[in-house]
Amino acid sequence: MSLAEKAYQAIRELIVSLELAPGAVIDEPELMERLGIGRTPVREALRRLAHERLVEVFPRRGMFVTGVDVRELARLSEVRAVLEPEAARLAAERATDADRAAIGELLEELEAPGRDDRELMELDERIHGAVYRAAHNDLLEATLSQYYVLALRIWSMALGRVSESSAGELEEAVVAHRALLEAIRDGDGPRAAETMRAHVHDFEQAMHRVLLTV
Repeated sequence: MSLAEKAYQAIRELIVSLELAPGAVIDEPELMERLGIGRTPVREALRRLAHERLVEVFPRRGMFVTGVDVRELARLSEVRAVLEPEAARLAAERATDADRAAIGELLEELEAPGRDDRELMELDERIHGAVYRAAHNDLLEATLSQYYVLALRIWSMALGRVSESSAGELEEAVVAHRALLEAIRDGDGPRAAETMRAHVHDFEQAMHRVLLTV
């Protein structure tokens, strides 16, 4: 992994977890010191994050973490409801032996009990990433990865507001990936697409109940 990639992954995690809060000023020297990475890789990472709409650049004002607007959830879901089922269908049709082995490992992980909220988010991200890669379409993978991380930030916002029942609902949404992964493993494209479509809808509804009804 290059230094720029390391910087990107680290800063992205700070933004997604809301440790770098929405609207916060990006302090390059502070990030360089915090990450132990030089100016050039950090700037390259920030340019990439700006392209992914996680960072905003304002001439003569500086660089800021983009805000999180929960009203964007519906727009994100509209896009994901079209593209994610297609990625799942392609993954079922195109998955290699290596892809299926990775999916098998994820299915085993889903059986493990006792995950906290952050572990659930991390597992959810790895599941979606495995599906995108198994579709073997780099343009589709890049597009979905960008939209997924925007949804992930909304999920991070929801974590501070969830009730016990809502937390259980979010865990169920992640565990529900079992049917999706099994469909891809079995090469069943239509079932994989329909399962993914239902997941995107259920995720939007769960987020809506947590964030928009308080």
